[in-house]
Amino acid sequence: MRRETTLPPDYFEAMFRGDPDPWGLESRAYEAAKHARSVESLDGRQYRQALEVGCAGGMLTRRLAPLCDSLLAIDVSPTALKRARQRCQGTPQVLFDCLSFPEQTPETKDFDLLVLSEVAYYWSDADLGRAADWIAQRLVPGGDMLLVHWTGETDYPQTGDGAVTGLRSGLGDTVVEVRAGRTADYRLDVWRRR
Repeated sequence: MRRETTLPPDYFEAMFRGDPDPWGLESRAYEAAKHARSVESLDGRQYRQALEVGCAGGMLTRRLAPLCDSLLAIDVSPTALKRARQRCQGTPQVLFDCLSFPEQTPETKDFDLLVLSEVAYYWSDADLGRAADWIAQRLVPGGDMLLVHWTGETDYPQTGDGAVTGLRSGLGDTVVEVRAGRTADYRLDVWRRR
């Protein structure tokens, strides 16, 4: 049964307090390969100002950092952010903030990279629309959007495919598809702002 509301921040905080690696982001070879493929999909581009939504413990953040002059990594869980800060020591271009996107959004005016990895399926239809509206205003022309989502069954508000389709619909013709790929377990999409 689909939920019609976005999963609340306390859901994620409880997950990270109960298990330092609740989704195996640090320990599973599958996650390491997915993160490597995510970074490879950006074709070595260098970004001035990037935003990663839902950074968890910073595994992907650490891999994204060399591509970014400045990278803002956000998460709803203070516990996850503490781990991410520790993991990303030595990467001064990475900043962290505790925000519940898309209800709470960064003050930065524009981004040329936006990363949504394993997060959009936690959002309601209304929040997918809110996220798309914000992205359309803040992703600069020529900027990239990386989306990576598991495609198996969930009890979240969206499926991986449903979340990506909802965002694409909300963004309309403001973005063009640069890359679309699937494995047996996840989909990876890169869109570019017109």
